[in-house]
Amino acid sequence: MTDTARTARNGGKAGGGSAGTAGRSGRSGQDDGDAGHGADAGSTGGVGSVGIKDVAREAGVSVGTVSNVINQPERVSPATLQHVRRVIARLGYVRSESARQLRAGRSRIMALLVLDMGNPFFVDIARGAERTARAAGLRVMVCNSDQNAKDEADYLSLFAEQRVRGVLVTPADPSGANLREFQRHGIPSVLVDRVAGDGAGCSVSVDDVVGGSLAIRHLVATGHRSFAYVSGPSHLQQVRDRREGALLALGEAGLPASALRDIPAERLDVTSGRDAGSRLLGLPDRPTAVFCANDLLALGVLQALYAAGVRVPEDMAIVGYDDIEFAAAATVPLTSVRQPALTLGAKAAELLLEETGEQAADHRHEHVVLQPELVVRRSTLAGH
Repeated sequence: MTDTARTARNGGKAGGGSAGTAGRSGRSGQDDGDAGHGADAGSTGGVGSVGIKDVAREAGVSVGTVSNVINQPERVSPATLQHVRRVIARLGYVRSESARQLRAGRSRIMALLVLDMGNPFFVDIARGAERTARAAGLRVMVCNSDQNAKDEADYLSLFAEQRVRGVLVTPADPSGANLREFQRHGIPSVLVDRVAGDGAGCSVSVDDVVGGSLAIRHLVATGHRSFAYVSGPSHLQQVRDRREGALLALGEAGLPASALRDIPAERLDVTSGRDAGSRLLGLPDRPTAVFCANDLLALGVLQALYAAGVRVPEDMAIVGYDDIEFAAAATVPLTSVRQPALTLGAKAAELLLEETGEQAADHRHEHVVLQPELVVRRSTLAGH
């Protein structure tokens, strides 16, 4: 399988004020530590909190020495190092990471905002992003919008307040207004599992039209001529693209679009899948195969069919999407369209690092499209 197909490179360069272009000049250990300017140098931000000046005064050393103890301990004699560390522990001093980042010119934190951390697909995206970030000395703050535009807006506002290095985001707001508002802050963002259509930033996605076609072609090849599509929220582009691919495959097989019946689901989760399965069972002319917009929906449908005594795949075949770990472990192992989730997260983090690194001024936005793969298991193979 081809992991990446770079389908477009926008000519626009990243803004000159990006986090990656700031703070490149060398800094002494004192400047890079907590011996900053203003109120922050004296406290960690809270009322009555202990600051670096308090530690220096108590230890009887300079602020620069305390900063070196924190940031460059090799420059401090063992005796002084031990003495100052004892004072730090006794006073309960905690350095202000946010202030240190402001002085250094860029944050060591990238944020990841996903639709549903209850879905293992997004957990794998987070793992991929985190591996890439760690290799670059950064950390990832993972947040969950729960497919809610208001929660998404709140988190994006938090990221702006914290001045994170950049944001990896799978948008929940179909209008894109939340992201456009966030982009006013000049913090780079990369769309994950979406295509950035306006050229405003980088994106990493999967060709879901191809994925939908793979699912229906397989079902047609195994003898099915009547299908259902259990979808998720209609505003999600992935849901629409997978349906488009399914219809294309029907056309290739000489079957009418009416051979695919839509069964909408409120959310992309197991509960919605069980509900969709119940409605599927109530259809007067029940289809022989069902394609689900993700594996969680497919697992819910499988539960509903199993509870009703419907045999899978003998009475009805099921194809899911994502190929999460639970797909292979289901009561009837699930045929699924595999998305390279780890690669999605890793590549998105890589693009963000490029945009905020030393060569940020030369960065050009990219739209990377990964290719899905069909993994065939027993849920579509009768007699296996």
